[in-house]
Amino acid sequence: MTRPLTPRQQNVYDFIVKTMNELGYPPTRAEIARALGFRSPNAAEEHLRALDKKGVIRMVAGTSRGIRLANQEIDGGADETDGQANNGLPIVGDVAAGSPILAAAHIDRYCPLSPDFFSPRADYLLRVRGLSMQDIGILEGDLLAVHRTNRVRDGQIVVARLEDDVTVKRFKRQGHKVWLIAENADFAPIEVDLRHQALEIEGVGVGVIRGGNGQALN
Repeated sequence: MTRPLTPRQQNVYDFIVKTMNELGYPPTRAEIARALGFRSPNAAEEHLRALDKKGVIRMVAGTSRGIRLANQEIDGGADETDGQANNGLPIVGDVAAGSPILAAAHIDRYCPLSPDFFSPRADYLLRVRGLSMQDIGILEGDLLAVHRTNRVRDGQIVVARLEDDVTVKRFKRQGHKVWLIAENADFAPIEVDLRHQALEIEGVGVGVIRGGNGQALN
């Protein structure tokens, strides 16, 4: 028998259901924290783990919106990466604020390339905008192959969501401070204080396709 939820757990669960009913996808930890007045996304994470343990949700590793309701069909239901195995890797263009990076509206087309061409395997290709990473050969119009994970080490190239923006930068963390570092002297590092700002890691870069023409580097 499922143990009863605490009032705070019930608030979190109700917000997840409300978000999924209204938007069609679950909230991030940061969105839960903002909506319910938590000090940080870590507090939301603790409540999510408790809900998972009580069997009312299921947490899916490796994605910022990896929450499923227990009454959803986990294996057979639609997912934002459905069809990927047959169509190849989705190519993501402009990302609207607050929406999942693999939402259908963001996918320009599919590239007929196996995810296992990259190591670790790629989940999508992100079209690069701007010149902030040009000194390491990631140029305007390139496709960055991205492995979806929120586990990241210092020095890795990440796709990060900071408030309404999605950016590609080198990751560095010290305590509650994170720096998103450009590889171009014309761009200053972006400093993030995790106590006050929400930062979501959408994945790490695992390779580059030059100019999107299929010439892969990894």
